[in-house]
Amino acid sequence: MERTRTVDLPVLYFGTPVALITTIGPDGVSNISPISSAWALGNRYMLGLGSEGKALENLRHVGELVINLPSPNLVGAVEAIAPTTGRTPVPAEKRPAYRHESDKWSLGGFTAVASEVVRPSRIGECPVQIEARVAQFAQMGGGDAVAVEAEVLRVHAHESILREGSPDRVDTRKWQPLYYSFRHYFGQGPHVGSNFRAPVLDSAAV
Repeated sequence: MERTRTVDLPVLYFGTPVALITTIGPDGVSNISPISSAWALGNRYMLGLGSEGKALENLRHVGELVINLPSPNLVGAVEAIAPTTGRTPVPAEKRPAYRHESDKWSLGGFTAVASEVVRPSRIGECPVQIEARVAQFAQMGGGDAVAVEAEVLRVHAHESILREGSPDRVDTRKWQPLYYSFRHYFGQGPHVGSNFRAPVLDSAAV
């Protein structure tokens, strides 16, 4: 067994999927926010958002959103909008790393697709798009972050990533999400095993 030692890691992003959260303000202006603190359980999605970000501001006014999951080939588009914020003026804690950008859709080269049950648009280039509404907010830590519990209402997926003969399952041989680990982007590595609940006939599908 290898020895361990106590460390003081600057971030705890061991590996989480990147999500592009689309929201809309009371003025009808749409925003895209890249986040890496997101996980799902059942029909609920938990999202960690900065308390000074445009996404949280919009969600407090219009409690609807779309959770868009990009592929690794969209990393350039994700990073293009990463240092931007829809807030103006830019909050003090975001300066000078961030700049204001009112149209992240054009900046990232994203296509807006009308949602079916919520007001914010979906990102057409993302293989998975999850329409949701806010169930509750919870303050985190010293107040610089908020946990948002979102109820999933509808899920859309590109046909090209679905399992043949079972269209309600994603075929993980055809698609894997973009991951964020210690502030670096990765695609998932090779398949190394399956959970006991995975389909017996095809463990590559979820």
